[in-house]
Amino acid sequence: MFITKKYLSRRKVLRGLGTSVALPFLDAMVPAATAIAQTAAAPKPLMGYFYLPHGAIMSDWTPDAAGSDFELKPILKPFEAYRDYLTIVSGLDNKPAQSSAVHAITPGTWLTCAAPRRSHAPSVGISADQIAANYIGQDTPLPSIEVATEEKGGASACDGTYGCTIGTTISFSSATTPLPMEYNPKKFLTKLFGEGDTEEERSMIANDYKSLLDMVADETNALKKSLGASDKAMLDNYLTSVREIEHRVEKLENQDMSQYEMPEMPVGIPNFDEHIELMLDMITLAYQAGMTRVVSFMLAAEVSQQAYPHIGIPDAFHPLSHHNNNSVSLQKLSQLQTWHSDVLAKFVGKLKDIPDGENSLLDNAILTYGSNMSNSNAHNNFPLPMAVIGKGAGSIKGNQHLKVADHTPIANLHLTLLQRAGIPIESHGDSNGTFAEV
Repeated sequence: MFITKKYLSRRKVLRGLGTSVALPFLDAMVPAATAIAQTAAAPKPLMGYFYLPHGAIMSDWTPDAAGSDFELKPILKPFEAYRDYLTIVSGLDNKPAQSSAVHAITPGTWLTCAAPRRSHAPSVGISADQIAANYIGQDTPLPSIEVATEEKGGASACDGTYGCTIGTTISFSSATTPLPMEYNPKKFLTKLFGEGDTEEERSMIANDYKSLLDMVADETNALKKSLGASDKAMLDNYLTSVREIEHRVEKLENQDMSQYEMPEMPVGIPNFDEHIELMLDMITLAYQAGMTRVVSFMLAAEVSQQAYPHIGIPDAFHPLSHHNNNSVSLQKLSQLQTWHSDVLAKFVGKLKDIPDGENSLLDNAILTYGSNMSNSNAHNNFPLPMAVIGKGAGSIKGNQHLKVADHTPIANLHLTLLQRAGIPIESHGDSNGTFAEV
């Protein structure tokens, strides 16, 4: 028996007029009579690192019971619908983050788990996300993406000994190479779908903005003629999402921002609640289109001065984090942290609804969510609020609260997750073991 069915490459893109649009996974990408597990379309883990500055109200984060029979506390309650995908790990510490500099080294040591050299020239260690990018990201257009919602926080994210770099990013491609976090939605969209070898070229493309979908319309119509009904529906839904985000970005760019007091914020940056949701929607597209498998996202800047009037909290994040155990401030801070979980839970829900081979994007994801600080008032690093969301293509159990020995290095969790993603490393940072229970 001869089977001659042609199939699309997983790297197939739609091209036209100087741009390209990657495609989501389609049935047509699987060769005829071939099991998905035996092809390049076999599920591959998606890694994501979502950093929340200023710790968490731990009594509102950590469940009372260990194991699978636990009740979610308020900050993680938004993930209730996805508890089968949720793994909470408590008892973790990050000794390399301990310093009188506090905010100046906290972000940069979260994924590196290495103490920085006392110098303005950054020297920390390679971060977990970049280890993942080196192994599972090299066959995607973007081995990793690094994004944020704020360009920078307050002045104390810098330090006379360590400078400013370690306080403004969580990603290091080497011990001495920090990666900038892109906070501008328009530039992020251009990075995902535009062309250009330099930032200047990308900016030129962005300024001469046209719809990506209009540019590739002829090739899209031709492709649809060769697809089955389910693939056509999948493609239409995907391209509709691209179009929606394009319109949102264009609208935001034309928005009058003069009524807001946002020092050093360029025109075109949206309100904070719109901004974070827009960035997450573009991350969803990046995963869905196979543009990347590795994402790092600072949900707010270290020493963030961002206020949260959209949830009735006019206070800036960082000043509020110094709560002095005041009950009103504690309640506001918990509400603020719960809102971040709520936004992330909506993102998780979208991943669950998007097919990725025989599973969903969420089934194949390993998303790390947490902070490198515990009690923001004390600036301590134990116990750290850490949660993992996703099944890692079947490598992670989910639905458990894992209590480990107090002061276990957070590097052990990062190492465990990297290994579950199929990355052959034996140590990371100050790790001294892994978690078989995850």
